[in-house]
Amino acid sequence: MKFTRVFAAFAILSAFCGFAQADVSDFYKGKTVNIVVGYGPGGGYDLFARLLARFMPAHIPGHPAVTVQNMPGAASLRATNYLATTAPKDGTVIAAFDRNMPLIAFIGGNPNTQFDPLKLSWLGTLSDSSDDAFVMWIRKRPDITSIEDLRRPGGPSLTVGVTGSGATDNDVAVLLKEVLGLRLKIVQGYQDSNAVGLAVENGEVDGQMINYVTAKIAKPAWTDPNGKMQILMQFARKTRHPELPDAPMARELARDATSARLIEMAELPYVVSRPFAAPPGVPADRIKALQEAFVASFNDPEFRAEAKKLNLDLTPLGADATIAAVDALGKSPQDLKDRLRDILYGPPAKP
Repeated sequence: MKFTRVFAAFAILSAFCGFAQADVSDFYKGKTVNIVVGYGPGGGYDLFARLLARFMPAHIPGHPAVTVQNMPGAASLRATNYLATTAPKDGTVIAAFDRNMPLIAFIGGNPNTQFDPLKLSWLGTLSDSSDDAFVMWIRKRPDITSIEDLRRPGGPSLTVGVTGSGATDNDVAVLLKEVLGLRLKIVQGYQDSNAVGLAVENGEVDGQMINYVTAKIAKPAWTDPNGKMQILMQFARKTRHPELPDAPMARELARDATSARLIEMAELPYVVSRPFAAPPGVPADRIKALQEAFVASFNDPEFRAEAKKLNLDLTPLGADATIAAVDALGKSPQDLKDRLRDILYGPPAKP
């Protein structure tokens, strides 16, 4: 009798799973899933999203079309807010946004933030940055041959172009200026990393903070050791990148324990360097289908071959590891969150 009850329960569960799968397939059949990218076309976030859009339809039940829509604005905060507030919560919208979005939400200070990172329906990340680095790349100048020149009393200063507040390039530049004492002038307002790179080449600014792999793809001439560019330092590394043995890490440049802790916390978002998420409140069976399709896509040998051909840093994580990384960031010590908020946005106004 006991065996009969167990068998019956198993049969009911199997039937339920089959119905759920059929329901998901029926829902997606003939529909279009839209991947909203928080930056303009051609950058790293856009390249990853367009690659995913090519492979994901084969792995989603019902095989919907998958398209990419660029929604630049406020360093991808516009797209992230859209995802959390007004995007359809039916599983037809996914977003790719700046890795720093969870950080700015957790530390507070930006009144335009309209989302809770822990309530987003995370699919995963296509890069955990373990094979990459975030670097300060500048046009060669005779008065700046190392990062220490920017800390030397009476030494030169450097103008760096960035996208905007909340974006990784801006926030890292501000952190380095305030915590490491670098003499930086930060110029905001560029649409994406490509626009900043063009400004560097045109002489509008001296340099930029950018992913090493992205720059190698977009600006291969920059990697020429006899060319016009040089790398002063690297961020988001526990050890020096093997291709950049002479560029010091931010952690190495920290002047005290508090500075080191701030840098380490600010580097946590790099574990989810190329994140993808759906809105809160999407039906659980559809989220599960999207999470599984995300993993199946990046495990596809053809996907990996295409990523390699594009020189993309494909070091992916699924939903569980991504959620754990976001949760760890949220649990960072409050004193560090408050200090980082004050650095990036200024102390809160007194009542």
